[in-house]
Amino acid sequence: MSKKVVLDDECCVGCGACAELCPEVFEMNDDGEKAHVILEEGGSEECIEEAIATCPSECIAWEA
Repeated sequence: MSKKVVLDDECCVGCGACAELCPEVFEMNDDGEKAHVILEEGGSEECIEEAIATCPSECIAWEA
């Protein structure tokens, strides 16, 4: 079983960094205020790790 990436949208401040870094994995919602995951599995782990490290609210994590 592969790892899944999760994003806690309750703590997301909507900076958009994750969506800029990994547009195949994250996108901003329709009003542009929060990010969400569009590809839980299969995205570039390197890209996701960079998004995790960049997130100012520490909302992104791996779920086993």
